[in-house]
Amino acid sequence: MRASLVIPTLNESGSIGSVLRSFRSSAEAANRTLFTADPLNWEILVVDGASTDGTAQLAAHEGARVLVEPRRGYGRAYKTGFAAATGEVLATSDGDGTYPVGEIPRFVRLLLDEQLDFLTGNRMAFLDRRSMTTEHQIGNRLLNTFLRVAYHHYLHDMPARTILDSQSGFWVFRRSALDRVALTQDGMAFSEELKIEAVLRGLKVVEVPIHYGERWGSPKLSTWRDGMGNLLFLASKRLAVARELKMGAPIPFGRQLEAGAPPA
Repeated sequence: MRASLVIPTLNESGSIGSVLRSFRSSAEAANRTLFTADPLNWEILVVDGASTDGTAQLAAHEGARVLVEPRRGYGRAYKTGFAAATGEVLATSDGDGTYPVGEIPRFVRLLLDEQLDFLTGNRMAFLDRRSMTTEHQIGNRLLNTFLRVAYHHYLHDMPARTILDSQSGFWVFRRSALDRVALTQDGMAFSEELKIEAVLRGLKVVEVPIHYGERWGSPKLSTWRDGMGNLLFLASKRLAVARELKMGAPIPFGRQLEAGAPPA
């Protein structure tokens, strides 16, 4: 089976090599154990936001296919990566060493065995101060609370009846999910948009606890600016969902690609 790992990067030279080596080691070990009958053929796509510290070159040296995306934005990078990915299963991680890339093959096995469509990681399960500042923890919990209240009608099928970590960027999902979700956000709100869309469109979604590590290098997230932007998106998205009864659902990302449209 073909599988794709998509990693957005921006000046991650201190960590990208370690992240890619860790993933490859785990993927090779999993093919000898978890996937002996049908080994996974992984492609690694690094979507680089015009780094100036040699990140792209280091990623290429480690065997990744590097896509340079000069248009800024977390969501923009993922849309470019998803459009280029060829795997039947897609996985994501950041390039800063915070996400447990070594666990990805195990979660792919879970996705397939449980016949899931979308799996997302919950960073809040094992959180400590070294991996997320108190300020960021407060912001995340406020966003999670707002999502739980505003979208409670749609979250009843989730095991916790909510999404416990709306901002997580660690996902494993079937490519077919892209034929059902609408993806519009280019910034940090992309993370919550993807999860909300997966739930709204009736995909079989689970959230799993993951360990979230201390990042390498300086953070690129602006706590208050990005947090307020994410909160405003959650509110506007909820209003858009209410209007769908009259306006109809938006065109899914995968259908746009099938029609030959570039990822907007």
